[in-house]
Amino acid sequence: MARATPAIFRFLARSETCRTNDTLSLTSVDLRLPIETMRNPVTWHVLVPTFLATLVIPVSAIAQDKPPAAATSGLYTVTDGYKVDANTMNGFRTWRAAACDRCHGANQEGLVGPSLVESLKTLSKEDFVKTVRDGRLEKGMVSFASSKTVMDNIDALYAYLKGRSDGAITRAKVEELKP
Repeated sequence: MARATPAIFRFLARSETCRTNDTLSLTSVDLRLPIETMRNPVTWHVLVPTFLATLVIPVSAIAQDKPPAAATSGLYTVTDGYKVDANTMNGFRTWRAAACDRCHGANQEGLVGPSLVESLKTLSKEDFVKTVRDGRLEKGMVSFASSKTVMDNIDALYAYLKGRSDGAITRAKVEELKP
């Protein structure tokens, strides 16, 4: 192997990773260092953490791709990203019955109305209830104060939409958890 540039750290690191069943396996590593580098104790304090970081970073990146198996907050319980408790399921049914998707989109990501996935990251529950109850006519949001279905299930609707906004509910259509 020809050395293109002289440096303390002349090495060739090659690793191949294989992702199967959401696990990471290291299939081969080839690490070559000049003997003078191997004898320097300072090298090991830099090299070992750097090398280990190359193994850890891909594992953490893969872990973030998969939703948590179960998410529980005071508002909702979600398993597998789409199986929800009875209250949250009522919120989804209220969403459908009120046809909120006509303005906010089937995935709550906005159409003529804003994305509720984004809005509920900062909107308080009190502001949410006030907006749904009173509307925002200047922005095109109608009042749902006269809708018994919506007003009776406003807490469940908030729980469903907050679960979507928090990322715990990973798809718009949900199923009820079976006991």
